[in-house]
Amino acid sequence: MNANELFKKIRVKQVIGTLDMNVNDITTDSRTAKEGSIFVASKGYTVDSHKFCQDVVNQGCKIIVVNHEQLLKGDVTQVIVPDTLRVASLLVNVLFNYPSKQLTTYGVTGTNGKTSIATMIHHIYRKLDKGSAYLGTNGFQINEEKSKGTNTTPETVALTKKIHEAVEKQAQAMTLEVSSHGLSLGRLSGVNFDVAVFSNLTQDHLDFHGTMEAYGHAKSLLFSQLGEDLSKEKYVVLNQDDRFSEYLASVTPYEVFTYGINERAQFMAENINESLQGVTFDFNTPEGTFSVKSPYVGIFNVSNIMAAMIAVWAKGATLEEIIQAVENLEPVEGRLEVLDPQLPINLIIDYAHTADGMDKLIDAVKPFAKQKLIFLCGMAGERDMGKTPEMGRVACRADYVIFTPDNPANDDPKKLTSELAKGATHNNYIEFEDRAEGIRHAIEIANPGDTVVLASKGREPYQIMPGHVKVPHRDDLIGLEAAYKKFGGGPIGN
Repeated sequence: MNANELFKKIRVKQVIGTLDMNVNDITTDSRTAKEGSIFVASKGYTVDSHKFCQDVVNQGCKIIVVNHEQLLKGDVTQVIVPDTLRVASLLVNVLFNYPSKQLTTYGVTGTNGKTSIATMIHHIYRKLDKGSAYLGTNGFQINEEKSKGTNTTPETVALTKKIHEAVEKQAQAMTLEVSSHGLSLGRLSGVNFDVAVFSNLTQDHLDFHGTMEAYGHAKSLLFSQLGEDLSKEKYVVLNQDDRFSEYLASVTPYEVFTYGINERAQFMAENINESLQGVTFDFNTPEGTFSVKSPYVGIFNVSNIMAAMIAVWAKGATLEEIIQAVENLEPVEGRLEVLDPQLPINLIIDYAHTADGMDKLIDAVKPFAKQKLIFLCGMAGERDMGKTPEMGRVACRADYVIFTPDNPANDDPKKLTSELAKGATHNNYIEFEDRAEGIRHAIEIANPGDTVVLASKGREPYQIMPGHVKVPHRDDLIGLEAAYKKFGGGPIGN
């Protein structure tokens, strides 16, 4: 596209140089800027990428978008605008022809359950033999092709490119985990959502938002930003068991579908039967009552699968075909995932990292813990410490508790475990400053018939250490290695 045409979208700008040249890319990452691309500089929390402008010019980039004139050597056009990232969102959507309008776009937000619901929607689409993409904590996926990501919600240019890639590969739907950070920072600018889904709201991320009111407001942006154009078929799916849903319903004009277990809702789960192999329940809907068999463990996953089913139903699939698809869905990586059922212990990993999430996790596994329930959890560094003692209290619902750091970053690991221990309600706990040692200890003290839960990280493949260095780490692999060494089986036994 000719840059002159592209920049017509931006009414207020100062151009130093010529825009009469063709461009085929836009980037906010200086390392990827080259001839034919536009580099958009911005001032972030830790880095002001304006300092890389000379580097991108040296790499052949001919157009840069900046918030003030740069002193640069070389042949480069500078476009000066007040808000560079806002302009980046506008430009990338024009350049790639508004990709989120070319497929069905789902947005899932909430403190807990985002990854599970979003992944379930993706899996249902695949079982219905429809092209689908997913983007969130577990990375980026188009159909079965996976790649890892860094943020739950990437910045606006990278996000729009991912959606464009999904369109190019014939995805009919794309499901995004929508974080409160992403909403607050404008990373979702330009994404045209068709269905917005809410799971729950509990204390988290107050280090960033400051108050629960601000945190809730950030979540509500997904629903208010659906717009007011009622000629468009957009829908909202809300958890009636969470009181915040009442507010979310008030900020959007589109039709609202509610789901619940405890509170009266349009879609309800009744007669729930649980096991470590999954759940069955009666799905009471406006279209009648259906029997559902789901491979996901725990009452909270009954809520999650209802949300996913309703979201897919909202855009035209029948409940009969959705329910048939649900019976054979794949597990959600790192979310109440039972590792190797052949082991004589139940070894489970999960991402729960809030008191509410941990409470629901223990609710899910405790009925099936034949003997001791050993529970390991961690606290992240440089985060809101207000939730930490409550996490420790909830963890002590287990028979034996192990407190560790979780991505300690620049915080003292001992401080993190001590804050967890402040909430302990019994003395059957131990603190480990090294999470891997804590995991090995959990296996060491486990006997056949015990249940070991490794919470807080799921399949996250690293620990964030001092200096924000990411060091490889996998709860599941460490736990399995220790379990095979003790009990036999697996690669070691073979």
